[in-house]
Amino acid sequence: MTLLPKKRKLIWTSLLLATVLGYYFCLPSDLFPRPFSTVLKDRNGQLLSAAIASDGQWRFPSASVVPSKFAKALITFEDKRFLNHWGIDFLAMGRAIRQNILAGQVVSGGSTLTMQVIRLSGQGRKRNVWNKLTELLLSTRLEFRYTKDEILALYAAHAPFGGNVVGLEAACWRYFGRDPVDLSWSEAALLAVLPNNPSLINLSRNRQALMKKRNGLLVRLYQQGELDSLGLQLSLAEPVPASPIALPRKAPHLLSRSIREGLEGRQILSTLDAALQVRVNDMVHSWQEHMSGNQIFNSAALVMDVRTGAVLAYVGNTLAGVQHNEDVDMVRARRSTGSILKPFLYAAMLDEGKLLPAALVSDIPVVINGYEPKNFSRKYDGVIPADKALSHSLNIPAVQELREYRYEKFHRLLKSLGMSTLDNGPDHYGLSLVLGGAEGTLWDLTGMYASCSRMLLRYFEIPGKERYDPADIHPPVFQLQEISLEDGNGHRSVSSPLSAASIWSAWEALKEMRRPGEETGWYNFSSRQPIAWKTGTSFGMRDGWAIGVTPAYAVGVWAGNADGEGRPGLTGTEAAAPLMFNIFSVLPGQGWFSCPTSEMTRLGVCAQSGYKASANCETIDSVLVPYQGRSTQMCSFHQKLHLTKDHRFRVHADCANPGEMADANWFVLPPIQEYYFRQHHLDYKPLPPYRKGCADPAMVASMDIIYPRPLARVYLPVQLDGSPSAMVVQVTHRNESATVFWHLDGSYLGSTRGVHELPINPGSGDHTLTLVDSYGETMDRRFTVLSSK
Repeated sequence: MTLLPKKRKLIWTSLLLATVLGYYFCLPSDLFPRPFSTVLKDRNGQLLSAAIASDGQWRFPSASVVPSKFAKALITFEDKRFLNHWGIDFLAMGRAIRQNILAGQVVSGGSTLTMQVIRLSGQGRKRNVWNKLTELLLSTRLEFRYTKDEILALYAAHAPFGGNVVGLEAACWRYFGRDPVDLSWSEAALLAVLPNNPSLINLSRNRQALMKKRNGLLVRLYQQGELDSLGLQLSLAEPVPASPIALPRKAPHLLSRSIREGLEGRQILSTLDAALQVRVNDMVHSWQEHMSGNQIFNSAALVMDVRTGAVLAYVGNTLAGVQHNEDVDMVRARRSTGSILKPFLYAAMLDEGKLLPAALVSDIPVVINGYEPKNFSRKYDGVIPADKALSHSLNIPAVQELREYRYEKFHRLLKSLGMSTLDNGPDHYGLSLVLGGAEGTLWDLTGMYASCSRMLLRYFEIPGKERYDPADIHPPVFQLQEISLEDGNGHRSVSSPLSAASIWSAWEALKEMRRPGEETGWYNFSSRQPIAWKTGTSFGMRDGWAIGVTPAYAVGVWAGNADGEGRPGLTGTEAAAPLMFNIFSVLPGQGWFSCPTSEMTRLGVCAQSGYKASANCETIDSVLVPYQGRSTQMCSFHQKLHLTKDHRFRVHADCANPGEMADANWFVLPPIQEYYFRQHHLDYKPLPPYRKGCADPAMVASMDIIYPRPLARVYLPVQLDGSPSAMVVQVTHRNESATVFWHLDGSYLGSTRGVHELPINPGSGDHTLTLVDSYGETMDRRFTVLSSK
């Protein structure tokens, strides 16, 4: 008998514990397991673009704070004792029961906002007594788990606002085109009454009933002291919107990219600046309208903050229509890079002491293991300062530099700077790597220019010898939460992929505003701030690039057709650079990069050749160059000559007495470089010939063959009359009065004087061209004709 009370007590205790546990766990951990729209906002929270949720509803991710106007209007209209009850308002329920009995039907539910949250979370439940009791129980549990503000936020995020619009924020943008914090009292009141019966009262029908409810709520708010009389009059006068409006589409391509990168259903606070984004959008679309006259339909632009790497504007494409692939994000599309990578090679050559900024580099036709690069203009300078070759985007000097630097090292350098599209090994690209043989994206390339600028900028901010932070090299960032102004992980280095001195020298070379237009002569651009900028054009005129940097901003532009169609005039200078400068014109200026003098040295440089001055150089400049420049070679272009007193002829000790000779330092180019150089420099003084009776003891070459190049493989098509085409052989000679005698495969062809060009019909197979000038100098050139039939 004594055990019975104990058992009974244990049973009651167990039942009580089960009840408590059941009550504690009766509320699901996730009340609303429903998909959300993907929402993209700018750095200040302004809506840029949004994508509808997977269930077809406009349902924005929940906000933690409900605007005060909407909260007051909602509480006044739906649940005036919301702040004081525990989920159930017994006075409201009693009133509802009395009204329903008197009316003979359900005319009032007596539900609190807490109960409505529970009902919204259980969409699909039938409305009966059992479910009503369940809502009462869960409402009390909801009050224990959440604060009043959190419950309001749950209601605001999931209340229906008519059609497929769910939640306050979606409703604000769909009906008023603004953020909830900017709601007027009239708009807040309208949205407070709308969920009361959204299927019956919406913006397209029963507008009078909706306005009546809104105005009634406004009067109540006035009576509570929330509005003054003038505010009430103005609010009552506001019209009800006629229909939903389209959501902003200011950054649709970045929104799509965010979804592809796993951010679907989230609110993305981006680094973009809404005002700048709109302005750049307008510029890109206006430029596309201009370019569409030439059947160029697509453009993209990226604006970055150099210091942080934050993307400030992201325009993935123009409004060119579906027929012109406007949905393709050209910021992320892989395209041939053209010449846009040349500055990195130039800087790398400076870093290794293989080049000085203004050193003369060769610019003549070449064939390297069957690879025959050409300048875009098909013109050649013979020799040209390296910095001019870079700003003029000449291909031959770049290939020659890469040949010396090694394309394997350049491949590694590009990857270390952030180029993620080099999927193949260095041998796959070879020397074409610097001329568009690889594909890149506007995202990577603009990021690489920005990273180099960031290294140069922060070089002066990090004290001591270890002035480089590896974390400064990183791709662009578009999520605000990923931006860091800290100094990386604290690791420092005395070096980086490119030194500050070489980057500064490259950016200095790219400040020139006058650039060659590939189709229409020279272009003179203007800018109110100094900009280091580079263009690129892919083979076949399929892509035009322009990327520029200042200490504050990096701007990248691509222009072309998304389907890869090439067009005349589709070049970096003509199709992309003007848009880049237009974008820079709306960005604030910030001076120029400081010179990293601690990594540089003063060097005596030959004013004419740009190399370290030798004893034969006439004019020597003191130039600030990267420290490694001390190891570059001496000037070999200036030679000491023994001339006759009138400087007309060369002589030497074997054919002239010392008293007959005058010494002079002479700028001398090899014959083929001289041939092209003289076409652009009329003041060039060719090497004087030897006086009659004075042979050349050093046998310095006076003659060279311009075409064909060594071991060239020449294709000769058949003409319309069936006869084989002739090939025109070109030769250059220092002495304009020299006669050149031509021989092909041992057979004499003829002679030329002055202009040395001769058409020949060699026939298929291997051939040897032999030239002998009137001074006895001989030159052979072997070549192969592939076909003459």
